[in-house]
Amino acid sequence: QVPPARCALFDPVFSEREAAALRALGLCLLPENEEGKHGVEGAATLFYMVHCGKALYNNLLWSNWSPAALSKLVIIGNSFRGIEERLLSRILERDYSYIAKVLKGVEEVALPSHPRYLDTFNDTSVHWFPLDKLQELSPEVWDFVEEPMYQDCEDLEIIRKGE
Repeated sequence: QVPPARCALFDPVFSEREAAALRALGLCLLPENEEGKHGVEGAATLFYMVHCGKALYNNLLWSNWSPAALSKLVIIGNSFRGIEERLLSRILERDYSYIAKVLKGVEEVALPSHPRYLDTFNDTSVHWFPLDKLQELSPEVWDFVEEPMYQDCEDLEIIRKGE
């Protein structure tokens, strides 16, 4: 079991009342909007990111862009394969390049859909990044580490820091 104090949470729309309730439960609230740019710092980390925008996943990958760090991540969230299927490849590569680059290094298993909530959690998967698969990617994949900026992105789906 993970102690509550080791569970870090952030949602830019938490109300003061929600934040107070979460703190009362012993959970740690991150002090600022990291826009998903949270490093694992060598520890195995589970990210529960259901219904998040693509930029948050992309930022998380960028923040941990090495085989050693990514192999410590598990993400429960929107299907990366679904993102790939729904976006034009030029848009995926331009706006969400870290998702595009890691597709061959990720394992993904869809969570079973619930018959009562087919339209709600129909695209949720568990993602993990086996070290051996990451190491098979070409060295050029790891050379590009430019921070994502999203200037040309029309539908960002993220609350930016300071908004």
